[in-house]
Amino acid sequence: MNDCIFCKIIDGTIPSVSVYEDDDIKVFLDISQTTPGHTLLIPKKHIANIFEYDESLAQTILPKIPVIARAIKKSNPQILGLNIVNNNGAIAYQSVFHSHFHFIPRFADTDSFAMTFKDNSEKYSSDELQEIADRIHENLED
Repeated sequence: MNDCIFCKIIDGTIPSVSVYEDDDIKVFLDISQTTPGHTLLIPKKHIANIFEYDESLAQTILPKIPVIARAIKKSNPQILGLNIVNNNGAIAYQSVFHSHFHFIPRFADTDSFAMTFKDNSEKYSSDELQEIADRIHENLED
């Protein structure tokens, strides 16, 4: 992709601070550094988001996530936790349309990163939850 910033990082047109690279992935520091050590993992194959992964790509990319996570955690004894974030589609805050995973180290509950999950449990009956689960299950691929 000629206009993809991550493809340009992969081919070296745009510089990055590399953490790890092999034939399939590139791992580098996010320029924003939401917290110190904020890292991105991207497949070298241009693919927009997780919805486009086939089984082969998933088997290549996804096992590397815990390896990178452990390396980040071990890199700094002050890291208490880690958010691993994958946004898919503009509505889900994806801003670069080349699949990527954010690794955001957490140092304290007062650092500069926050996620909130609203509790909507009162809006759903057991039957409604089962209906949602059944629809998802019916769409599982073998």
